[in-house]
Amino acid sequence: MYPPLKFINHLIEEEAMTVTYDPAEDEGLVIYNLSMIGAGDFEPVLAVMKEVFRAGISPSGLVRFYPAGERIGDYTIPDGRVGICTVCSTTIDGVMIRRGAPIHPIGGGVVEIEGGLPRRFTDMILYDATTIDPLEVLVSQEITDITGVIRRGRGSVLANLRECHMEAEPVVAAVIDDLEQSMIAGVLEVSAPNAPILGFGCSPQYFGISILGGTNVMAAVKEAGYEVEINSLSGLIDVGDLASIYSL
Repeated sequence: MYPPLKFINHLIEEEAMTVTYDPAEDEGLVIYNLSMIGAGDFEPVLAVMKEVFRAGISPSGLVRFYPAGERIGDYTIPDGRVGICTVCSTTIDGVMIRRGAPIHPIGGGVVEIEGGLPRRFTDMILYDATTIDPLEVLVSQEITDITGVIRRGRGSVLANLRECHMEAEPVVAAVIDDLEQSMIAGVLEVSAPNAPILGFGCSPQYFGISILGGTNVMAAVKEAGYEVEINSLSGLIDVGDLASIYSL
């Protein structure tokens, strides 16, 4: 018997509710993305990942690598592959929900960067219209230019869009401040209430929050010419089981 189809907005809300990460203590459970690369590509892929994290184009520089045969959750890494566990940006939704901010997931898209600053969403897939993670879809279309952002301050990155009721604005601001002092951050832009965010209109009495996609690092790996398989929202992992990529 197959499980029922589930739209991504519901999956995000369910996964976010399981997050226990506390940015003040830097401990708890976070959501991870699991990606697969060829074992022979490990060293050059690691170099690309470090470049992306150093440029601040990912929510976190925390990672864990799994060799062939090792198990993570219900998945065993196949022969000839290396599994890469990175932090999913939905972890930030979970932190905000735990602090009392009613975050509403809207969609995932591509944001144009000019002069190092976010300008507008150029593409968007709404969560309530798909059962596939939008950022996985957009990576497959090869329309990002993360390398351009790193080298020239001009290009395009993956980002998620959330909205939250204006009454929760002080709570969201406090959470963002705490996240910026922790190992997990990634908020790209916050709009004023009733104002568009990066060209996308919000609901009345709501404000928008754009968060860098955790998939950016693997999009950059793909841009560099390496084969990569991305599996978003793969499960939960204790943040203590991850390590800074700069220590590797």
